[in-house]
Amino acid sequence: MTVRLMTLAALAAIALGATGEGNVDPYRKVLDPMVAAINSGDYEAIRKDFNAQMADALSLEQTRESFSGLRAQYGKITKVGPGRREFPAMVFPAQFERGRLNIKLVLDGQGKVAGLWFLPAPPEIPVPQKHQATLHLPFQGDWNVLWGGDTAEQNQHHEVPNQRYAFDFIAVGADGSDHRGTGDKNEDFYAFGKEILSPAEGVVTDVINGVRDNTPGSMNPYSALGNAVIIQHGEHEFSVLAHLKLNSITVKVGQKLTAGQVIGLCGNSGNSSQPHLHYHLQNTPIIQDGTGIKCLFDGVSVRKDGTHQTQGRYSPVRGDIVSPAGGQEEPAGTAMPTSAPVGPARPAAQPGPSYR
Repeated sequence: MTVRLMTLAALAAIALGATGEGNVDPYRKVLDPMVAAINSGDYEAIRKDFNAQMADALSLEQTRESFSGLRAQYGKITKVGPGRREFPAMVFPAQFERGRLNIKLVLDGQGKVAGLWFLPAPPEIPVPQKHQATLHLPFQGDWNVLWGGDTAEQNQHHEVPNQRYAFDFIAVGADGSDHRGTGDKNEDFYAFGKEILSPAEGVVTDVINGVRDNTPGSMNPYSALGNAVIIQHGEHEFSVLAHLKLNSITVKVGQKLTAGQVIGLCGNSGNSSQPHLHYHLQNTPIIQDGTGIKCLFDGVSVRKDGTHQTQGRYSPVRGDIVSPAGGQEEPAGTAMPTSAPVGPARPAAQPGPSYR
């Protein structure tokens, strides 16, 4: 039996302005005391953070009936895992005494509960301790690691399970900037239109195309990945390459790829505010069900804090300038100086976590 609690009217009202885009904290502030109330059978406390529409749609008696049935079937909630974004909701895996469910929660603009579901959890998917594929950087030339690393400070993706080890890469020029001219057009950015490569041999499992490139500074959370390609390298190893340029993807579902094969061009589509590449590795082609896998790229040239090193196997971190070691050189004038600043020169157009 699936326990399903929701308010359609409330969902429609907040679909364009949910609280905490990609931010788990407002949701945990509501969810944690709700879980405690569910476990103790305090039905008034369960309703404490309902908004007016939700409270009208689910009376105290209905709340008592629904949640007493939930406890009778599944027992108490023993653990709630990290949330993941499914716009406009946040979804939290929950372990009960007698089973697993996903708690899907929507907040309105005031941080009140506007939608609530308890849904069957998908089967657990094995997560490799380390990837078996030999990965290479999916581009040529010098790119700044805007987000990357194993901590929330280094990587704004870190709290999202499938993007825990994700990267946002931005191509840079000789002056240390990410763009030429005013930066008002996608074409001003060095990344826009650059070739994006398959990081390893594999088979294309998914292709998304037809999403317009954004004007710099604007974002499209409704098609969060934008134009994207997903590549399977092993049983539970899938590369996700997102925000590609409209109509630039050159590969098809089922196509076998070699490492370094061009799959499309860097763009500014989806939940992206300036041209850049989002890349991560996860354990399933189903984006929302994935768990991230830490990436080690072979043969990486790394510039940071005035130093220049070549790493055999390396996972880039925020502030690195990376390029393939011994790879194809960019045209003259596009090398990144070692004194270049961290991050793009236009903070207003800085891409956030790519599709949370």
